[in-house]
Amino acid sequence: MLFVWYPNCSTCKKAKAFLDIRGAAYTARDIKADRPAEAELRAWQAADGLPLKKLFNTSGQLYKSLALKDKLPAMGEDEQFALLAGDGMLVKRPILVLDDGRVLVGFKEAEWAAALGQ
Repeated sequence: MLFVWYPNCSTCKKAKAFLDIRGAAYTARDIKADRPAEAELRAWQAADGLPLKKLFNTSGQLYKSLALKDKLPAMGEDEQFALLAGDGMLVKRPILVLDDGRVLVGFKEAEWAAALGQ
């Protein structure tokens, strides 16, 4: 599994602890230091089936400072993906990419437990 997180994020820390307690084998990737490429983001969004807007970290400072709440509705999909790929801090986290290709965006303990078969 691939665990994409930001080490300073409290929700990400909870998700990491959740995985560690269960002994889950995963590769951790810091979203700020090694941001997802546009192709990865597109694949994750398609696998997750969520609306593209759900990939944005709407609580983040960068999202707010860029006034994306008002700008996103007028942006095309390509522009939104380019924006997400340009700065990992715009991407909602944590992201768990399961070995079977399923993708979980954001940490919801019950959802993650079900995905891990626990």
